[in-house]
Amino acid sequence: ICSFLERRSLTRKAGLSLRKGWTTILKKLAKEQEEKSCSTESASLDQFDDRQIVIINNIDPNPPAGDDIRTITLYGDVTEKACGDTVSALTYLSDTSKGMVLKDPDNLENPEYETISKPIKMIISTMGGSAADMFAVYDTMTMIKDNCDIETVGVGKVMSAGVLLLAAGTKGKRKIGKNCRVMIHGMRAGFGGSLNSMENEIEEIKWMQETYVKCLADETNMSVKHIKKLITKQVDVYLSAKEALKAGIVDEIV
Repeated sequence: ICSFLERRSLTRKAGLSLRKGWTTILKKLAKEQEEKSCSTESASLDQFDDRQIVIINNIDPNPPAGDDIRTITLYGDVTEKACGDTVSALTYLSDTSKGMVLKDPDNLENPEYETISKPIKMIISTMGGSAADMFAVYDTMTMIKDNCDIETVGVGKVMSAGVLLLAAGTKGKRKIGKNCRVMIHGMRAGFGGSLNSMENEIEEIKWMQETYVKCLADETNMSVKHIKKLITKQVDVYLSAKEALKAGIVDEIV
């Protein structure tokens, strides 16, 4: 029994010694591998020390502008809200209309740029509405046409206040859908109150109608006399796309 216990103790000591030996060997190998990895990384970095790194900035600070057309719509009644949005959009697009394009696209070695004005496309489809808000949009269009072209496009129906806005686009760039209907009529209003107040309102309506007629005559081939003759009929005067073209309200049927 003593001999057996002695041999067992010796075997256990040998096993512990063997495990310690393998642990020592593995630690040594891991350390050598780590030193070799660090040495290789250092050598790789040393190879780049003598190299010249060049960063090329090929982003044009003034990128050429394409022939993109910015589009807004006046679809529905001519109201304060709709016209406020339209005036804001026209003003913003006018302020951002300038762009740069190559003078000669084939000459890329010595490129030269020129400034262009990007146009605005305005799609109109309305039964009409507020005359005062119509004039707000009209005056805005008149002011910004010197800065960029406004291409107006009438679709579906363009009536009453919408007719002047369709005609107010840049000459040569006013278009209409072949099935669009145009309608012209005189100013209409309803009011009450004292006699003096009603007389005052009537004078205001007269001024608005006179101004509307004059502006429409300025934008079209129709004379003031002809437009007054149409609206004094006291009925809605409907025009086809061809008739609108002949009257000079638009320049092209699409």
